Amino acid sequence: MKILYGVQATGNGHISRARAMGKYLAKAGVEVDYLFSGRPADQLFDMQQFGDYEVKRGLTFVTQSGKVNYWQSFWQASVKTLKQDIQALDCSQYDLILTDFEPITAQAAKHQNKRSIAIGHQYAFLHDIPMQNANMMTRMVFKHFAPAQYQLGLHWHHFNQPILPPIIDEEPQNVAAQSNQVLVYLPFEDQAQVIAMLKPLTDYQFSVYGPGLSKATLGHINTHPLAVKPFKIDLASCRFVLSNAGFELISEALQLQKRILVKPLNGQMEQQSNALALQQLNLATRAERLSSSIIANWLNDNSEKPKVTYPNVASAISGWLLADTPDSINTLSQQLW
Repeated sequence: MKILYGVQATGNGHISRARAMGKYLAKAGVEVDYLFSGRPADQLFDMQQFGDYEVKRGLTFVTQSGKVNYWQSFWQASVKTLKQDIQALDCSQYDLILTDFEPITAQAAKHQNKRSIAIGHQYAFLHDIPMQNANMMTRMVFKHFAPAQYQLGLHWHHFNQPILPPIIDEEPQNVAAQSNQVLVYLPFEDQAQVIAMLKPLTDYQFSVYGPGLSKATLGHINTHPLAVKPFKIDLASCRFVLSNAGFELISEALQLQKRILVKPLNGQMEQQSNALALQQLNLATRAERLSSSIIANWLNDNSEKPKVTYPNVASAISGWLLADTPDSINTLSQQLW
């Protein structure tokens, strides 16, 4: 089997899912070509696993200081380039097109009538799940942005819908968790403001990852550039995770039973809905804004940490793909929950 795998590269979570899926597809002897869009090639990192991958412009949202900037998003979008890339992509050599909310591969498969399957958190929003600030426009985006013949939506709970648990890129780390260690990943916030908020909290050790940061030690705060391996080590060794409300990191933190505080991205329906779901499931604390006092109150809260265990979804999906039974999504969902 030969697969073209399209990955939305705007967020690192999509890439993390592709890492997990890629490992099991490779074990099964599947030949996979990867196409990433939504981020310039020079901003991608630790991509060796994906071989000779392609990068296209695609579409993405521009964020500034924790908010979606729709004006800049509009001006930086190139619908003409997107249309040209869709028309130029030849899917004829592939048996299957996989898309993780990546529009070029999804739309090309649709226009060329190729077998296609979508995998990702965004496809859970096609079902009756907790949503905040949803409207006709957001529903149209989830349905038509990166469509496929079959959709595998992922979420932290099934909500009595035919969706699957999260795909987690698990790499066991031989490190012990530290009671005062905090992992901070707030890529959509002003990093200088984040560090300023953490400075008064000297009882804790913070590992801060974010765009534009270099490796440095500022007393009890260690800053890091984005990199997969050190991030995974710090995630395994921390007790607390402070992040925006993206899906994949929260999934990994839940699996490792970390205490979580999320600050959803303002104006981004998906993150607002994720934060709502975490509240309803009692899996994390939510804050609409951050300050030193808000973070301190969360760190000093001695309530029990979440306890969830997710199965190996990447392995299960790989086997399901090879079995070629796309109509059995309900059965796959029931087996995994």
